[in-house]
Amino acid sequence: MEQPLWAPWRMEFIRAEKPKGCIFCDFPAAPEASDRQNLLVHRSGRAFTCLNRYPYNSGHVMVIPRAHVAELGALAPEEWTDLQDELRRAVEVVREVYRPDGMNVGMNLGRSAGAGIVDHLHWHVVPRWAGDNNFMPVLADQRVVVEALDAAWERLRAGFARLG
Repeated sequence: MEQPLWAPWRMEFIRAEKPKGCIFCDFPAAPEASDRQNLLVHRSGRAFTCLNRYPYNSGHVMVIPRAHVAELGALAPEEWTDLQDELRRAVEVVREVYRPDGMNVGMNLGRSAGAGIVDHLHWHVVPRWAGDNNFMPVLADQRVVVEALDAAWERLRAGFARLG
């Protein structure tokens, strides 16, 4: 029997007042001193990686082009190449730092597909472990993420620094 994916804790994000403008444009434009506050763990020339503030699992990051576009075809070839290089680095760092059994890597295009920020493309990289979806989301309406975002930021930032 197939099990539905329940994430009732995400309602906090859905109902929260959204900041004006685009956070995915604001984060890389901010000084690097703001990276911890913005959960930004790595910058490349045309893309960046940051932690998801409402993660599905510890180590859930997003890989984001600096270009403010909603469609894949709107990226210039060099933007697409850098985005994919950043995605490859993020997968490698998450694998090294978290040692997951597997990963989900995906992009939600459009609100009906699950995009919380529809006007700015972004990849999700979610580390997964056998049995990582326990009874808490179903019975207690709670999601258990075992690591604080600040600790995850430190581990991932160090992982990107080791990668070079």
